[in-house]
Amino acid sequence: MPVLTAGAGLHETLALLTSQLRPDANHQEDMVFLQNVFSEKSLGYLMKIHEKLRQYEKQSPAPVLHSAANLAEDVVEELQSGPMSSEEKELLHLLTSPHLKAVLSVHDTVAQKNFDPVLPPMPDDFEDELEEESVKIVRLVKNKEPLGATIRRDDATGSVIVARIMRGGAADRSGLVHVGDELREVNGVSIIHKKPDEISQLLSQSQGSITLKIIPAIKEEDRLRESKVYMRALFDYIPLEDKATPCQEAGLPFKRGDILQVVTQDDPTWWQAKRVGDSNLRAGLIPSKHFQERRLGYRSAPGAISPRSLTNERSFRLSRKDRQGSSGEGSEAGDSDYLTYEEVSRYQQRGHERPRLVVLIGSLGARINELKQKVIAENPHRYAVAVPHTTRPKKPQEKEGVEYHFVAKQQFDADVLNNKFIEHGEYKENQYGTSIEAIRSVQAKNKMCLVDVQPEVGYRLRTAEFKPYIIFVKPRVPESRRRRSAATSPSLRLGCPGSLPTAFLPPHQDEDLQEMRQSAIQIDHQYGHLVDRVLIKEDSASACSELRGILERLERETFWVPLGWVRT
Repeated sequence: MPVLTAGAGLHETLALLTSQLRPDANHQEDMVFLQNVFSEKSLGYLMKIHEKLRQYEKQSPAPVLHSAANLAEDVVEELQSGPMSSEEKELLHLLTSPHLKAVLSVHDTVAQKNFDPVLPPMPDDFEDELEEESVKIVRLVKNKEPLGATIRRDDATGSVIVARIMRGGAADRSGLVHVGDELREVNGVSIIHKKPDEISQLLSQSQGSITLKIIPAIKEEDRLRESKVYMRALFDYIPLEDKATPCQEAGLPFKRGDILQVVTQDDPTWWQAKRVGDSNLRAGLIPSKHFQERRLGYRSAPGAISPRSLTNERSFRLSRKDRQGSSGEGSEAGDSDYLTYEEVSRYQQRGHERPRLVVLIGSLGARINELKQKVIAENPHRYAVAVPHTTRPKKPQEKEGVEYHFVAKQQFDADVLNNKFIEHGEYKENQYGTSIEAIRSVQAKNKMCLVDVQPEVGYRLRTAEFKPYIIFVKPRVPESRRRRSAATSPSLRLGCPGSLPTAFLPPHQDEDLQEMRQSAIQIDHQYGHLVDRVLIKEDSASACSELRGILERLERETFWVPLGWVRT
């Protein structure tokens, strides 16, 4: 009698079994029947498919990397941030070639897809007779991922109801489970008298194939197309610390500045969203804008100060009156007292459009005017500053419209009343200010205008006209106590185009380092939601190189901007 080897497949076992069937007088009809069944080609094909699926399950193939294209972009950015050797230049040329970009894009698309087999629902003539015709049996392939659905107990009937389907999860991909369905059994185990926690544990512990007995909702909702709404998060969110979430494991953690694709807003309290660039295809729960603002309102004490009314306590800048700007209202990020989300869209500057405004804000010790002037001096044909106005007398070597626009005090005061300045103040009995028209004048020459202002000015400049890119520059402050060489005397920043008088820092004492840290923390806390990029200033040369790279990418790459900037 033939013997099966240890590696014999199921279809080989079936063939051997068929060959061993010997009809006898008593069971001739049964043996013929079995021979016909086992010899059927379709059954042999099913056995081979079964073996392939088992082999796939054992291997558990998975891509090494889901975001090769993003990694390549990071490498390109790193290469462009400093001087390059010949090998680095060759690598840069290779990584920026269209063909390699296309290959990496295809790789990421394939890597992020889920190729797990999806089993069809059980046939209508399932071996168990169903109590009602409306009951259906659903079999899903879940593997190690969550089922992607939340449940609740109906207060009136006590039934276990599917409360939410997470977009991209196993339940959603199957298309067989819907919100409102009543759950009766999980893998043959009745859940009618079980607690929701016990049911959730039963669902989470099930691996591979999971069978559900469901009574469909009376009126099943049509599966909605995935939304194309994108939001920039203006706060950090940790689901495991949120006691209000209906399911902490289903929550989506994110940080301020992350771009979220909101795939459904069906629930007014909990949206479903994905992080843009995340390889996880399953959506997670995030608090809705309305719900987050409402609970922030509950937490705030009476008379709480909104983020827009906060100002920097210590600054060498000139003071600015709080007023509405003539260039239009700020974007959505600053319109609400409570910072939650800002709807955004992709934007790339086109040839006929004016360059975006670059706004530099800095903490103590950043010396952003020095950084700005160096970058402009290297390429004055592409970059420029907005020439400020002043009421002080013109010096012999100065030219009108080059260092300053020299105006009479009466004219300056009239311009202040007409909201023509984005920032203004008094220094040594002379008035200084930067006007909106000065910015427009630079952009009209097709040059990128760089301005350094107080952080709160960012609210006024965030308009569809300027489409500002806001960079927060802060110095690298050592953690250890370190003494710096003392300067001979404090100097004043005067006479530089586009700058307002500002005193340099005194010699860096321990108190100064602590103050610099606090300044950076305070600006980040109060105005970090306005910032597009944080530039850590190690030294002047590296900071200039990084700033140049940012300016070059602004002219050729795509960025996320408030939705209103694109529609206008």
